Amino acid sequence: MLRVENLTKTYQSGTRPLTVLDSVSFVIEPGTTCAIVGPSGSGKTTLLGLAAGLDRATSGQVILKGHAIHDLDEDDLAVIRNRHIGFIFQSFQLIPTLTALENVMVPVELRGVPFDYVAGEARRLLSDVGLEGRMDHYPTQLSGGEQQRVGIARAFIHKPDILFADEPTGNLDSETGEQIEDILFELNRKVGTTLVIVTHDPDLAARCDRVIRLKRGAIASDSAAAGVQPDSGKATTRTATS
Repeated sequence: MLRVENLTKTYQSGTRPLTVLDSVSFVIEPGTTCAIVGPSGSGKTTLLGLAAGLDRATSGQVILKGHAIHDLDEDDLAVIRNRHIGFIFQSFQLIPTLTALENVMVPVELRGVPFDYVAGEARRLLSDVGLEGRMDHYPTQLSGGEQQRVGIARAFIHKPDILFADEPTGNLDSETGEQIEDILFELNRKVGTTLVIVTHDPDLAARCDRVIRLKRGAIASDSAAAGVQPDSGKATTRTATS
């Protein structure tokens, strides 16, 4: 499903180059759930963005379902993201002028799919995440946990082959975060989507089949999730309400 080969990302910091990722390589098979963990500043979110085609690497390759996305222009990348990729953001990234239902519908509406079908699928997903009574509410009328549920429904609306989640419970309190985790894995099982999660949460990482641990921009370990230990870096604090 995803092949990353010698991926390197370097930024210019003043007069000196700053290497955030250094020759990272791995393969993720279809249907796998994989956590990417490591201390703050280890390159986790940068890696996720590169793998999802949201950013460009300095060197190296990203092959997603046979597509060499590192070679694609922005128009072709947009097509790949719309057809094959789902993304869940820590900060929700909902469109404030659209209702929950309309936010979920956006990715599939862009394909020109008939409105009635898209609306039906969006309603079903919002019901699956417990928002059957909140579909006509705008993001400002929803709590943090509810907004993240909308984000999850939106990510699954087009049945992506692979879903990337960047700290999906990072802005939530513990109880709400656990509910979001349950929803995320349940939808993943229903749809069969490959799941890649960046997280500081060892409990969330332990629920995945596999854990890739980064340190200083390189892979420090790559193993099954059993026995995952807390990162030595700064832990994410869940503060929002459900």
